[in-house]
Amino acid sequence: MSAIHGIRRHTRRRHGAAAGLAVAVLCAVPAAPASADGGAGGVKPTVVLVHGAFADGSSWNGVIKRLRQAGYPVIAPANPLRGLASDAAYIHSVLMSVHGPVVLVGHSYGGAVISEAAVGDAQVKALVYIAAFAPAEGEGALELSNKFPGSTLGSALNNVPFPLPGGGTGTDQYIKVDKFHDQFAADVPRSVTDLMAAAQRPVAASALAEKATKAAWKTIPSWTLITTEDRNIPPASQRFMARRAHAHTVEVKASHAVSVSQPGAVTRLIEQAARGTATTTTAADPSGAILANTGSGRSAATRAITLGGVAAGSVAAGAAVVLLGRRWRSGAKSGR
Repeated sequence: MSAIHGIRRHTRRRHGAAAGLAVAVLCAVPAAPASADGGAGGVKPTVVLVHGAFADGSSWNGVIKRLRQAGYPVIAPANPLRGLASDAAYIHSVLMSVHGPVVLVGHSYGGAVISEAAVGDAQVKALVYIAAFAPAEGEGALELSNKFPGSTLGSALNNVPFPLPGGGTGTDQYIKVDKFHDQFAADVPRSVTDLMAAAQRPVAASALAEKATKAAWKTIPSWTLITTEDRNIPPASQRFMARRAHAHTVEVKASHAVSVSQPGAVTRLIEQAARGTATTTTAADPSGAILANTGSGRSAATRAITLGGVAAGSVAAGAAVVLLGRRWRSGAKSGR
């Protein structure tokens, strides 16, 4: 009888060891590190900044400085401003040279360009529209600018003919130098806008009239900054496009040249988009987008890794308990 009692005491100890093993296995499952910037392990997305008409890459300088200080890789390619389809194809080729996730940002006409360029590109995790066009299929920038009253751009333009490569003549549009400050950048010092006016990049009139054939904002989460003092794109037009895209929307009292006058506000929205991509995947799910806007939680991929590790740990612990139980039954039978 004492031998049987001894076996039972030994068995209880082995059961306790098995339970401890189960707890140890579960506790040993590593949790994947969460990132507040849209990726596991703290990897920040590359921010690609696309300028619009009457501007160039230098219009992003204040934003670039702030993003780089925050640790983001940044590029600001030259937008050709020749035609919507060809400009989008060019920006798409730039995106193909970037490795890893991308936050794609467009200002003004640049918004129409990124809406086409990002279609089918799985690396683009967020679209950010800065006082920008976000056309649907069949819409052009000029049409959207005239959809609501408020734009005074037409009377401020200077039309200049230029030769087309295949023959014929196109029309370049500039903002008249003496009207540039009030029309484009009324909240920027004249000493700066005088330089901007002299260096402005013209846009082909045909590019502003060209109809979009794709709309990436239908499948990619979007963020929009609306400029309430805008004389190029009426605020009502910007709001219309933002609502349609289910975009996170911020309004600021600024001119069309908000990336120059308020680079901090622009940078904050871009960083918000970078954080938000950790938990949202489609612009068609506004509830998910609002959740993402908090910047909390891990990405779906990270959660899957963590849960998968817990499941594997549970299986391992269960197998250990079963194995020890079988050994006990075998030992108990031999001791009778």
